[in-house]
Amino acid sequence: QYQKEDVYICSSANGGLSTLIIGLSKSFSLKYATNIAYNSGINIIDTVLYSHIQESSIPSDLIDVVIVVGAIDGVKGVFGQELLDYLDKINYSNIVYVGNKEDATFLQQHISNAVILPNIIDHKLHIREEELKEYLTNLYQADIVGKEDIKHLYDITSNQIYPTPYIVNKTLSLLDGKFKVVDPYILIDIGGATTDIHYSKDLIMDNILNENEYDRLVFKKLGVFKSKESLIFSAKNNEFVYELLAYLKVTENIFQEQNEKALKVLMQLAIFLVLCKVSSYNKAYITLKLNALNSLIFTGGITKVLHQEDIQNIVSFFYKKILNSSHNPTIVMDSNYDIWTMAIRN
Repeated sequence: QYQKEDVYICSSANGGLSTLIIGLSKSFSLKYATNIAYNSGINIIDTVLYSHIQESSIPSDLIDVVIVVGAIDGVKGVFGQELLDYLDKINYSNIVYVGNKEDATFLQQHISNAVILPNIIDHKLHIREEELKEYLTNLYQADIVGKEDIKHLYDITSNQIYPTPYIVNKTLSLLDGKFKVVDPYILIDIGGATTDIHYSKDLIMDNILNENEYDRLVFKKLGVFKSKESLIFSAKNNEFVYELLAYLKVTENIFQEQNEKALKVLMQLAIFLVLCKVSSYNKAYITLKLNALNSLIFTGGITKVLHQEDIQNIVSFFYKKILNSSHNPTIVMDSNYDIWTMAIRN
């Protein structure tokens, strides 16, 4: 029997928090806020460029937190009535302002529950992340307290419960003490609702200047249970998927099946699709220098379904077919979920 102060928990059992980010520019405000949200374990529903806010679509779902960001301190009058009109149309629980301090008063005057934090863009255009990251992780904890099916976790711990992706991101710098990994690497966490990628920042050309060595991307529609249908839809829209299915010795009828083999194929498809999305094949996401990759680490539910050989086959197919390369990064399996707990123990 452990004492409550000795029990540490990370969990994503509440499905994670959702955010909508409103920013002035793609290069700084939206980019920086997106980076902080992902690395805090928050799922981004959409981003809105303020200059296009009047034409932007209105999310239909309840948003847990709206993040408003933009401009460096010393600039004023960047946000106006258009912001208030847009916020009136959406359904949200919390709102946090992390833009220039001169416009903070405008939000406070018109939005009573607005939380004001320091600007995440400093005067040198570097990122300042700690205050927003702490706010988001605290919001996550408060959400867990209110969820009937998991709030009992506080019966066994007196410590803060953190989002699993936040802890995983903190763990990455500790991996070489537990696993045989060589930088640069990416970690892929494939589960029921989403697929997360955590990657070494030296795999990208366009680094954000922050203290983190690793960043996170979330693919909300590439899970094998909750978002199974969107995964299949994405697969059918990939020009190489039928060749891949033939390589796996199955047909598209596998999509209608409900068995262990079908689950295995869905996991393999998720690996292939997410590698496509971060490669030069697909320009819609961050492009990682995958030919420089030394290690490819897998954690999450995928380690209970696929063997190392199953993953190696998909990775080899991807490199040969998509990148026209014979490169083969080392596959590392976190079958014991150590990556989910190492940082929380530290």
